Amino acid sequence: MKLVLTCEHGGNVIPENYRENFTNKQVLETHRGFDLGALDLFQYLKPLANASYFSITSRLLIELNRSLHHKNLFSEFTKNLSATEKAKIIDTHYLPYRSSVEKKIKNYRDQGETVLHLSIHSFTPQLNNTIRNCDIGLLYNATNKQEQAYCKQLKVELLKQDASLNVRFNYPYLGKADGFTTYLRQQFPEQYLGIEIEVNQKFALKNSTDLIIKEALYKAIKRLITLNY
Repeated sequence: MKLVLTCEHGGNVIPENYRENFTNKQVLETHRGFDLGALDLFQYLKPLANASYFSITSRLLIELNRSLHHKNLFSEFTKNLSATEKAKIIDTHYLPYRSSVEKKIKNYRDQGETVLHLSIHSFTPQLNNTIRNCDIGLLYNATNKQEQAYCKQLKVELLKQDASLNVRFNYPYLGKADGFTTYLRQQFPEQYLGIEIEVNQKFALKNSTDLIIKEALYKAIKRLITLNY
């Protein structure tokens, strides 16, 4: 099995030629602009991966974790751009990232390998006055028995590292919702497992994830690799 690691929301960079569209620049520093601590966690886990990809362009320019047809592909800051400008953003920022990941997965599968894709994210502890009761969320397709089994075993290994962790399945989002892993499952019905790892941003300080969380995930994932899951 080959491990492909990705981080779609690693930064809040806006290319210079689009900065004038962002009248509210403070929003770029919030959970809407990027996934706080996700890139730091990604870099910590990177030595485990056979291939890794990340983006530091803000999701508010274009949402890499949404399909081209999704209504929220462009944010309120970019949705009113001309069709030509939108196409340019898609060709410059969206397709190169997604295509490179998809091509690597296809290459591994063509070699007879099964691919485990871990997509690293983080979530705000509170949304719309609702407290998210979770430390680490494991998102997967509930109808995919392999993905389900992997997440169950990953939770077991995580709790071995720290029994106090609140690890939940398909929370705070559903693994079947529109996203990069959902798209890739459709492209690769076999020999592909797509898991999103969501870490509560309460564990992030100055865009760095708590070392205890990073070590727990590293050791748990490494353990499953060692077991040749």
